[in-house]
Amino acid sequence: MSANRTLSSILMAFACLVVAACAATVDMKPQVVATDNAPKAIGPYSQAIRSGPMLFLAGQIPIDPKSNQLLVGTIEEETTLVLNNLKAVLEANGMSMGNVVSTTVFMKDLNDFPKMNTVYGTYFKEAPPARATVQVARLPRDVKVEISAIAVK
Repeated sequence: MSANRTLSSILMAFACLVVAACAATVDMKPQVVATDNAPKAIGPYSQAIRSGPMLFLAGQIPIDPKSNQLLVGTIEEETTLVLNNLKAVLEANGMSMGNVVSTTVFMKDLNDFPKMNTVYGTYFKEAPPARATVQVARLPRDVKVEISAIAVK
């Protein structure tokens, strides 16, 4: 066997050991993340699930976590509360809005998109996450907006 082939085999074996060691140190078992600073789940779901370095956040609607009351307001007010709720769940996992890599925005009326987008942009000033925005026929409790997210540490 040539020296290059031997070195290549050694490097490949070393790379496999490094990958295996890294995989063993990352806890991939899903863990529930919850905080009192965001609305409690109102059904059989979690505020967020962490798996390894990833955090999957459930959709948030504009419920005040302190009063547990629904905010019925302008699209700007609802979007602000929704994003604050997502931010609280992120913080419960030691993350910030800067860790968000993807969001899905569900809107009752896409005519409100420019107003929602203006508020959204204040939370994601640098390197905004990937995003999908869709208009839906109806949202829980007839709110104007719901946003879910995925974050990575």
